[in-house]
Amino acid sequence: MDRIIKKKKWTPARITILALGSLLAVFIIYLLFFRDGSSRLYVDRDRMTIASVQQGSFQEFIPVDGTVQPIVTIYIDAVFGGRVEEIFVRDGAFVEEGDPIVRLSNASIEMDYMYRENNLLEVLNNYQNTRLGLERNKFTLERQMADLEYQKDIATKDFNRKNVYYQMGHISEEEYENAEREYNIARRRFDIAYRAMQHDSVYTETQMIQIKESIDRMQDNLNMLNRNLENLTLTAPISGQLSSFNVERGETKHSGENLGQIDVLDGFKLRARIDERYVNRTFVGQQAQFDYAGQNYQLEIQKIYSNITAGAFEVDLHFNDEMPDGIRRGQTIQLRLQFSGVADAIIIPRGGFYQETGGNWIYVLDPAGNQATKRRIRIGRQNIHHYEVLEGLEPGEQVITSSYDAFGGRDRLIFR
Repeated sequence: MDRIIKKKKWTPARITILALGSLLAVFIIYLLFFRDGSSRLYVDRDRMTIASVQQGSFQEFIPVDGTVQPIVTIYIDAVFGGRVEEIFVRDGAFVEEGDPIVRLSNASIEMDYMYRENNLLEVLNNYQNTRLGLERNKFTLERQMADLEYQKDIATKDFNRKNVYYQMGHISEEEYENAEREYNIARRRFDIAYRAMQHDSVYTETQMIQIKESIDRMQDNLNMLNRNLENLTLTAPISGQLSSFNVERGETKHSGENLGQIDVLDGFKLRARIDERYVNRTFVGQQAQFDYAGQNYQLEIQKIYSNITAGAFEVDLHFNDEMPDGIRRGQTIQLRLQFSGVADAIIIPRGGFYQETGGNWIYVLDPAGNQATKRRIRIGRQNIHHYEVLEGLEPGEQVITSSYDAFGGRDRLIFR
């Protein structure tokens, strides 16, 4: 008799299919919710620079190169162009104020001086003759006034006597009238001459003042022409050492051309070139310092030159106190130009990572030191040694500061 065989519900094949389906579902859930999707890169720890984040003193400054220069430099320029005729001193010589340095000749200036001198002397002679004529005329008028006054005095006395005689009847009426006419005409002549002399005196005085002023101007012009000739001989405007003086006899120098300079060696200053990016942060009185022969020296900016050439501008720095012994003109010294005072801050050492990240992120090591993860940060000020960290890092953490060029911007670095 046949027996009915019941079909099994959990066959090996079904169990295998369900197991594989469950594993696939778990794998999909893992991929969707639990798998770490960040990019990673396996690297050698020994090939990178790792530094600790620190809490310490920070001061913002930049390095600049300063050139030692004399504290005062006076430039010697040719006032007028000309041919070098005589050289009195050579480059490097010490000169005193007023010492002759070089003599130039200029035929055009010398001929012009002679021509103008003759003209001025001629005009001056005319003025002198005019003044002499006015003085003679004055004396003539004074002599005429003396004669008229004398005639008036005679006529007055004669009229007074004859008036008495006429009253007494000793002379005729005709004789009396003649004496009266002589008296009246003598008085009128004197009055007219007196008014004329007053007018001439005022006119003469005005003319004399004008002539004197003209003569003074002529003398000033002659003196100016003479100074022009004297300027062909250049003298030392100040005592010091002559430098950059390269002049030879027979050379032709143009008007305004620089012939050299005189350096006052009583002290030194430093002239530095600063990148134009810092032009708005540089000011007179700004501090700088450098170390020389084991000692620190302080300076401050005294002058800022506004011209920007080749992406930089220049400043003059003077020493605050003593100057180091042994520095020489033309020597180059590296300065630290300060942009802030010393302050407490979170800092990390400078490194090649900044070129890749721009200071916006950095790789931070985990506590175990097995891997490093990318983290966003914010960097503030900087100097040649450190960056100031404003956000994203805490003191004691470790970061990678070497170049990130080989990492390709991966989110995580795994150390091998």
